[in-house]
Amino acid sequence: MSSPSFVPVHKSSFAFCRYSLAVLSWSALLLQSRLLVVIAAAIMLLSSILTVQRAPLVVLWNLTIEKLHPSRLEFLDIAALRFAHTFGFALFMIDTLLLSFHLTRSAGWALLAIISCAKTIGALGFCAPSKMYSCATNNHGNCCSFWRRNKRAV
Repeated sequence: MSSPSFVPVHKSSFAFCRYSLAVLSWSALLLQSRLLVVIAAAIMLLSSILTVQRAPLVVLWNLTIEKLHPSRLEFLDIAALRFAHTFGFALFMIDTLLLSFHLTRSAGWALLAIISCAKTIGALGFCAPSKMYSCATNNHGNCCSFWRRNKRAV
């Protein structure tokens, strides 16, 4: 298994990306806007394809605010964030499909509420999909205390 590949990203640009997507998903829910859900899906897809250092919101921040107020760099795992962005894209697309049909629209809004909560938790720095990816691929699945506890019991 290959070792993780890390890239430097300005801390404030990555935070802007996380917070913006959380605000976008809550706005979509509060305004009942399918268009905002599609925009969020597009941002997640582009972020997945372009990788975190070239993600649209990261680049937007770097071309504007970062030039005025530089922040320190942090090193992020490309593969883990690509997985997280792809996972987020899939959730937003499932939600878009649910919102497209009259019979499943209420389920779509309920799913968007769950996604919005997850995006808020992610904005605070607790990204479950990237953590799941890291746990599954690094240390042979031994990075989580849950896995270590179960392994000792065997």
